[in-house]
Amino acid sequence: MLGNYTDYLGKYDPDLADAIGREENRQQSYIELIASENFTSKAVIAAAGSVLTNKYAEGYPGRRYYGGCDHVDEIEVLAIERAKELFGAEHVNVQPHSGSQANTAVYMAMLKPGDSILTLSLENGGHLTHGHPKNISGMLYNVAHYGVSEETCMIEYDAMEELAHKIKPKMITIGASAYSRTIDFRRVGEIAKSCGALLLADIAHIAGLVAAKLHNSPMDHADFVTTTTHKTLRGPRGGMIMCKKEFAKEIDSAVFPCLQGGPLMHIIAGKAVCFKEALSQEFVGYQQQVLSNAKILCNELKRLGFKIVSDDTDNHLMLIDLRKNYPDINGNQAQRALDLVNITTNKNAVHNESRSVFQASGLRLGTPAVTTRGMKEPEMIKIADLINRAMLNLVANNDSSQIKEEAIALCDKFPLFY
Repeated sequence: MLGNYTDYLGKYDPDLADAIGREENRQQSYIELIASENFTSKAVIAAAGSVLTNKYAEGYPGRRYYGGCDHVDEIEVLAIERAKELFGAEHVNVQPHSGSQANTAVYMAMLKPGDSILTLSLENGGHLTHGHPKNISGMLYNVAHYGVSEETCMIEYDAMEELAHKIKPKMITIGASAYSRTIDFRRVGEIAKSCGALLLADIAHIAGLVAAKLHNSPMDHADFVTTTTHKTLRGPRGGMIMCKKEFAKEIDSAVFPCLQGGPLMHIIAGKAVCFKEALSQEFVGYQQQVLSNAKILCNELKRLGFKIVSDDTDNHLMLIDLRKNYPDINGNQAQRALDLVNITTNKNAVHNESRSVFQASGLRLGTPAVTTRGMKEPEMIKIADLINRAMLNLVANNDSSQIKEEAIALCDKFPLFY
């Protein structure tokens, strides 16, 4: 457990402390392959668990609605300046509580209900906040989706351009939650300019790669860039908006007072820590290993016969299409089977999905968390083997206890540092 605060919690609220302890044990003993999850540093946890949780700070540095904000002003400015340096941004808002709220703030700042937006659909790798009908973005705006090639499952930029000129959207959103290939931000920026659209780049998944300059940056091509601060950035759970100076007032007003009240100053402090970490050369090495691990895991799964959507990965994740090798197994069943052998993944929709989102036909895997633990290429080959054997056992209804023991043994070799 984490020091004096958790020791105190164990005495004051043992039921809660026990549940937290069980979750800590789960994280220690499971191979974490959820592409959107990672393990933060002790410094991030220390900041996020600090006395800053006590402070209300509605407004912005130098313009607060409460007294006693001198020190939290310093902290927020520190986070902003580090983010600017890290990404080369003109203006940064570090207050969004999540990536979803960051995206919604951009929409609220620049769009009116009924305006048209052009986005990547969920089943093609997009995100709920990219116009899904169950999300506020799909409820408020007139949504059209560009897609991916039937043959390659990669974004078709020519078709995107044709559709953009046809519908003339007010905004184009580029970014994904389950797309494993490099995104051509320059090309999308040209498309947006050619049809008079604003461009929002959602880099929540690849922000760490962009920060390490291992994926091209959207900063010179997009009007707005949003991200989460967890995932590949390896910080606390939260969001952030970066934009051109000309949109600063609208963006800040959309975050507060439009969508949020008091910012979470303890989380903003955690963001400041993760930006400091991301500015280091060690972070670049980490991201290089994330990419190498993803490539090896992807190639080994292919060698074992799994169908990988788009046939490869250029980033930290890959998407398995189960329909080829396991037509009778849905993503939810595969996720549950792997969870039973201490491998954590998530079901995911795939191109031309026919199943419900609660079943899905795909399985999404990512390497940020296992890389944080120190695992490298040999471990990726081992993990692919464990996944393959677990899936074969699922079909044959065989016992998988040996696979679970091997997964736990692998985790024991790479303990977390908490």
